[in-house]
Amino acid sequence: VQLQASGGGLVQAGGSLRLSCEAPGRTFHRMAWFRQAPGKGREFVAACTSGGTTDYADSVDDRFTISRDNAKNTMYLQMNRLQPEDTAIYYCAARATPGRAIGANSYPYWGQGTLVTVSS
Repeated sequence: VQLQASGGGLVQAGGSLRLSCEAPGRTFHRMAWFRQAPGKGREFVAACTSGGTTDYADSVDDRFTISRDNAKNTMYLQMNRLQPEDTAIYYCAARATPGRAIGANSYPYWGQGTLVTVSS
């Protein structure tokens, strides 16, 4: 299953963006967002189960909101008060099995990534 991410773009510091990730034809137990900034490794951002349980990285906890629409097999990431350090390629990922996974290696399904650039 190829996940389909969209919604990235260029925004000024303090602005907002909403990312979407569709999983065509399948509902996964847990879906997540990761990001990778230039020269850095891929880091966990947020995750949400099909039941609505969420996890956030400390760096985004009070600014980003993850949600899912199970009827549409789609996950969203509402990003508010964006800062230049949020600039990265954002990837969506999914896993079918239960577990509070925050490592990239725990997710077998990935989208192609969408670029978010925050200017100062």
